[in-house]
Amino acid sequence: MNRLAELHRQARADCCPIRLLRLAAAWLLCTACGCFGAAAWMALSHGLRPLLVTWPAALLTVAMFMVWLACARYGLDPYLAILFVAPAMFALGYALQRFIIGPASHGKDNGILLVTLGLSIIIENALLAAFQSDTRTITTDYSFRVVELGPLLLSFSRVVGFGVTIATTLLLWLVLHQTDIGKAIRAVAKEKLGASLVGISVPHVYAMTFAIGCACLAVAAGLLMPSFYVSPKTGAAFVLVAFTIVVLGGMGSIPGALIGGLLIGVVEAASSLFLGDSL
Repeated sequence: MNRLAELHRQARADCCPIRLLRLAAAWLLCTACGCFGAAAWMALSHGLRPLLVTWPAALLTVAMFMVWLACARYGLDPYLAILFVAPAMFALGYALQRFIIGPASHGKDNGILLVTLGLSIIIENALLAAFQSDTRTITTDYSFRVVELGPLLLSFSRVVGFGVTIATTLLLWLVLHQTDIGKAIRAVAKEKLGASLVGISVPHVYAMTFAIGCACLAVAAGLLMPSFYVSPKTGAAFVLVAFTIVVLGGMGSIPGALIGGLLIGVVEAASSLFLGDSL
């Protein structure tokens, strides 16, 4: 019996690296897809507006319901739905910031926090009234497809999500560093008064920043829906982790948010392997 127990422990030790690798890969993909939008929104907003964790959660949930409606009602593929949901979320984000949050807050940080808190409560309860508390999912031809990479068995939808996340992060970095609006965003984040003195419209920059962040949430929603569910409170499952990622990667840093997400994925995978999922 002792010999059998010893062999069993040895077998578990031998397969531990492979198990850890599998779990780490799965968590990396899940973290990248689920937290990308909220982390990008927070990284963009830092330096421009105070952060309210519940606010991107409500908007992520709105984007996920929009993707679900596009798929369930109109038969669109969730990845194709991103092409329609992202512009809609961009317009919604611009309108919210330019015509509601900006005027109602009077430019004060406390006012911004109160207005966004109130809007998040309104959005969450509106979704609850419209869709009830039931969870909704999307079934596609590739929902249960897996990709074999050596010893790894990875979900196809999460592999696609990981690739799109990397590409979108790179695109976002290029927008911030190579375009006029990106330079304006960084200028306002550094010195709002100085930017306004050289002719930059600060309210417009605020609204564009908010709109770009909402478009990132739409991308995350489209990547999530093939392998996740949506309910009026779904967004909260990702935003707290996204806030941790942004702090870990450096407030205001887009590459840092990506690296922070990868690190969080590895840590969660290792913790679930050695400490168990019940924690």
